[in-house]
Amino acid sequence: MTNDMIEGILRESIDTKTRLLEQHLDAIHTCGQLLADCAMSNGLIMLCGNGGSAADSQHIAAELVVRLKSDVNRRAIKALALSTDSSILTAGGNDYGFDRVFSRQVEAFGTSGDVLIAISTSGTSRNVVMAVEEARQRGVRTIGLLGGTGGVLAKLCNHSVIVPSAVTARIQECHILIGHVWCEMIEARVLGTGY
Repeated sequence: MTNDMIEGILRESIDTKTRLLEQHLDAIHTCGQLLADCAMSNGLIMLCGNGGSAADSQHIAAELVVRLKSDVNRRAIKALALSTDSSILTAGGNDYGFDRVFSRQVEAFGTSGDVLIAISTSGTSRNVVMAVEEARQRGVRTIGLLGGTGGVLAKLCNHSVIVPSAVTARIQECHILIGHVWCEMIEARVLGTGY
């Protein structure tokens, strides 16, 4: 790989983030406020996704339960990545099928006033779609963290941020950036310092 090729990747990432800023700032802010409201009422923030989106779910949940910034001490925020319990995932996959591994957990843990962040670069992941459908039945508000066209999840979720790219890597780079913005908004609200 040449320097020019590396530069092309970096510029594509920068361009995607620039379009995200120009086109979706309000959606990011609205979703962050919803999450901060949930945290303030001690509701549960659940996250789900597959592959890299599962990793993003775990990453964001860890920032909320522990803390985002090392110099900030605040109470723990209730957050749960639905991709982390291998016993639940394998039992659910075996007994009910892979499509229901997240929806079964939403059924177990989700209550009215909670929020589910559904992460999918395509917006069509069947197990994520079923988790959102279960959440809606339980009065759990839903946020889609999506890419491309947003897929079926763009219409199914209460709110969505759709990264303006069809490239999975660029979408995932923006997803974790958005997740960090939301964590900052939540922390600031919990500490009474803004947002």
